[in-house]
Amino acid sequence: MTGRIDGPLMRSGGHSFRGSRIAAAIAIGVAFGCVFALFYPHGLFVSSPAVHDFRIEKSHAQVGSLPCESSERVNMLKSEFVAVSEKNAELKKQIREVTEKLRLAEQGKDHAQKQVLVLGEQHKASPFGTVKGLRTSPTVVPDESVNPRLAKILEKVAINKEVIVALANSNVKDMLEVWFTSIKRVGIPNYLVIALDEYIAIFCQSNDVPFYKRDPDEGIDSIARTGGNHAVSGLKFHILREFLQLGYSVLLSDVDIVYLQNPFDHLYRDSDVESMTDGHNNMTAYGFDDVFDEPSMGWARYAHTMRIWVYNSGFFYIRPTIPSIELLDRVAGRLSREPNSWDQAVFNEELFFPSHPGYEGLHASRRTMDFYLFMNSKVLFKTVRKDANLSKLKPVIVHVNYHPNKFPRMKAVVDYYFNGKQGALKPFPDGSD
Repeated sequence: MTGRIDGPLMRSGGHSFRGSRIAAAIAIGVAFGCVFALFYPHGLFVSSPAVHDFRIEKSHAQVGSLPCESSERVNMLKSEFVAVSEKNAELKKQIREVTEKLRLAEQGKDHAQKQVLVLGEQHKASPFGTVKGLRTSPTVVPDESVNPRLAKILEKVAINKEVIVALANSNVKDMLEVWFTSIKRVGIPNYLVIALDEYIAIFCQSNDVPFYKRDPDEGIDSIARTGGNHAVSGLKFHILREFLQLGYSVLLSDVDIVYLQNPFDHLYRDSDVESMTDGHNNMTAYGFDDVFDEPSMGWARYAHTMRIWVYNSGFFYIRPTIPSIELLDRVAGRLSREPNSWDQAVFNEELFFPSHPGYEGLHASRRTMDFYLFMNSKVLFKTVRKDANLSKLKPVIVHVNYHPNKFPRMKAVVDYYFNGKQGALKPFPDGSD
């Protein structure tokens, strides 16, 4: 019976045999390695030198071309950046221009509504027939730095920030004397003469008449010293500006006027400008519908027009408001650019012409004075003196504006109304000689 031999001796022999086989395998491997190393020192899979050199050169070429390509790319990016920056600047400029246009458009939009906002809070419209719009603009903030010397004079002369102002040079000395004599006779304390030359300044001082002699101004003084009535009249729009800036309302007066009552007792003060009229009846003074007939138009031959006779630029009350100052600036500016223009015509054009394409009208409120109280010489000599009832009325002033022989007619007005001489006005014709 055969049994398995598994004793210690046999186990020891088995392990020894396996260890010798492993050692032999390692020895054979080392021997083969030495042989391969001897015959193939660069290994079995070695690329050719040409291929190896090509790869190296290609690698160097790529590295060498990188700075050149990068520089071109940078330059291209820079040029694109410059172009974009210029386009961006142009867009910003266009945006600024559009923004400015929108701002200006917004300033001109809803002008009346903005005036309401300035004057006070907005209101709902009241019931039918009770709505009244705003007519009285707010006065400007007084600025004494404009003319401190004039400001001190006005503090003494003006009453309730109001004053009568007249411009005079030596050419109108006789009429000026009648003018301030009538003012004194009525008892009007708040008046001032703008002396346009030294002679008038001395003349006013000797007659105890308040006066103001302006500082030298070459552009104005030559006209002031030698100018006639129209030339001197044009100066007032330039000079009056300072009065308004100082916060004073001015009753501007030519010197061919006789005062019979205190005009400040008969003003409404509800408008920027309150002026006497050259009209001689209700229609011409306050306006009327004048129908123009053009027969060639057939059915549409009649065209209705609105007519009003002009305001007299020799006697008007002007309040210290922005529209009033704009009026003075407009008239003075036009008279400087248009030396042959008549100041009264320009004064009325700026007051009445409405806004239209290419022109923005003046937004100033205006009132026409009662033509029987603030009377022009056409009304007096053509109508009033011939009417028994009207001749009993006593006007506030009489302005001898329609007649060239001003001085004798002024004296006749004084005789008729002050001295009671009923025939004082009869020797004169209705019109000029």
